[in-house]
Amino acid sequence: MFDKPTTNTRDTRLGRARTFVRRAGERAAGFGAALWEALDGSGKEVRSARAVADAAVATAATAHARLREALEILPQGIVFLDNEGRYILWNQKYADIYKRSADLFKVGARLEDTLRVGVARGDYPSANGREEAWIKERLNLLYEPGSQHEQVLADGRCILIEERKTGDGGIIGLRMDITGLKQREASFRLLFDENPVPMFVLRRDTQGFLAANAAAVSHYGFSREELLCMRLPDLQVADDAPEDDSAAPFETSVTTSTHRARDGRAMEVVSFSRQLDYEGTPALLIAVIDVTERKEAEARIAYMAHHDSLTDLPNRVLFRQHLSDALAKRSRTGGCVGALCIDLDNFKLVNDTLGHPVGDRLLQDVAERIKRVTRDRETAARLGGDEFAMLVPDVKSPQDLAVLAQRLIDVISEPYITDGHVLTVGTTIGIAVAPTDGDDADRLLRNADLALYRAKADGKSTFRFFEPEMDAQAQARRQLEIDLRSALAAEELEVHYQPLVDLETHDVVGFEALLRWPHASRGYIPPSEFIPLAEETGLITPLGNFALRRACADATEWPEHVKLAVNLSPMQFRVGNIFVTVSEALRESGLAPERLDLEITESVLLDRTDQVIAHLHALRALGVRISMDDFGTGYSSLSYLRAFPFDKIKIDRSFVRGLQGNPQTLAIVRAILGLAEGLDMRVVAEGIETQADLACLAAEGCKEGQGFYFSEARPQGEVLKLLREAPRRQVA
Repeated sequence: MFDKPTTNTRDTRLGRARTFVRRAGERAAGFGAALWEALDGSGKEVRSARAVADAAVATAATAHARLREALEILPQGIVFLDNEGRYILWNQKYADIYKRSADLFKVGARLEDTLRVGVARGDYPSANGREEAWIKERLNLLYEPGSQHEQVLADGRCILIEERKTGDGGIIGLRMDITGLKQREASFRLLFDENPVPMFVLRRDTQGFLAANAAAVSHYGFSREELLCMRLPDLQVADDAPEDDSAAPFETSVTTSTHRARDGRAMEVVSFSRQLDYEGTPALLIAVIDVTERKEAEARIAYMAHHDSLTDLPNRVLFRQHLSDALAKRSRTGGCVGALCIDLDNFKLVNDTLGHPVGDRLLQDVAERIKRVTRDRETAARLGGDEFAMLVPDVKSPQDLAVLAQRLIDVISEPYITDGHVLTVGTTIGIAVAPTDGDDADRLLRNADLALYRAKADGKSTFRFFEPEMDAQAQARRQLEIDLRSALAAEELEVHYQPLVDLETHDVVGFEALLRWPHASRGYIPPSEFIPLAEETGLITPLGNFALRRACADATEWPEHVKLAVNLSPMQFRVGNIFVTVSEALRESGLAPERLDLEITESVLLDRTDQVIAHLHALRALGVRISMDDFGTGYSSLSYLRAFPFDKIKIDRSFVRGLQGNPQTLAIVRAILGLAEGLDMRVVAEGIETQADLACLAAEGCKEGQGFYFSEARPQGEVLKLLREAPRRQVA
């Protein structure tokens, strides 16, 4: 798996060893010839011959020493054997490799004998149980040397053996300890074969597969035999870029491509490749990470981030992006771009009466109808709640947008059948056109929303184009909201009190707390202007809590028989804990609970009725009284009177005004009075403005009333003055 010594390297080392031996022999032969030549002469020259012989021996010894030095330098073990397999010469590295048998190495000893002793000692684990056969195989390899072979020793080391014959029939053997190399190769095999990541080894030149691990076989569906007959391009889809094999050695290259499995399934993969030599072949090791599911998940997440989960329409983010793109194109090519804000009418009533699941399915049906109206290149989106939008990138004329808006109103307003309910909702649309009404997405959407706001104010189920004065109105409304927040934080709002009067005695029996806002520059702003603003901006809850606390504190300065009536908004029941709010107001002020009358409208009971009823019972347990305000308007369900025993019913002012001259209205008032009497509830008539109204109500048996006929709402100072002057003063 990793690089091994090459044939050229081994031949070079053997050649050097042979050269040392040959040169030493040549020098010894040369001195021998000189010796015999000297002996052929006169016997008188024996001394000279002896000198020559001594010189020859010295030269041979020097050559032998040099040969020994050369052998000791070599990093491999080396041994010289004669033609009978007897030891001639070996270096220390050879002795170190066979350290368990080194005591047997002697010049003239046979290698076969050392092998037999080593086998008997257990130096060669592979010989266990087949000793003679193993020795025979080893001797065959010795006397008929060919390719390299490996030998495992008792201590676990692995020795690479290479042997060659010399010209005289002797043997030169090389030994190399490759234990570390084998361990690295085993580690590589383990990491490769058992790796859960698909991995391949392929030729660098042809990209043909040389190896594939089990994970690759399993992931791609091809057998190992099939893969080894294939090339990497066979796994790649057509026109896909081939793997880059130009990375420098020991550097990892990362590429992305698309592969195919045996079943034709396409997969996106990230490949990590690195160059190596595989059994002497230049190769690439490739690890493949299948990122198909991750890519699909990323695509799903990206889709979900830009689409509404309920209707599958583009959401506000994607709609704004498309709008910005359309406006950018318009700035280059000219033309007009239209933006429509679409809001459903009375959708909240569906949610409140039939529940959110029905409301959600209705929204899905509305979205399908909007899709049917949407043409190519137009974008329909759900911005949130019951608000939709449409982008028209190429507007020929404003009239085209008017036709489209009317078409949307007609289609959306057709009845729906949802979960067995026949539902009808209208729609109101605001339209803004670029560049006239804005040349950026935020401004265009804002102006379309302002046009929608105006259309709703004009009666709903219609459409309006943006007009510049709408922006001024919106700015004024925004400034009013800022001022209201500031006034609330600084407690600059005031609570005034309108008397509740006994219609028989004209005595003041209580006061209704009404919020007033003295604006620094505009004077008193009417409640009809800032209360709706507070409801739209979420300020109604803190405003209501402020009025409750202030009124309870003020009422403690009144005579004990004088009651206090405070209105609670539906939002106070939805946000926070109304029971805690009322309890704390009573505790902080010290007002007796039986003096407090909490007034709610029927709309409070539409939202989470069971929870609201539970709150009302808890409040009743405190000792406070509960009244139904504006009875006879709104949703007017008699089931609410059965669900909770109210202490008082307040007849709305719309039934009181002009009562004497309207027989139908008078019949309704009589019915309410009779119903209240049967249910043992008191009745208060609101909006009494004339003597005739008072006389008619008194004649019908109404016991309490309030209105401008008696008094407008007064600040606390005037109320205290009124009560001091006449504790039971008759008003009017």
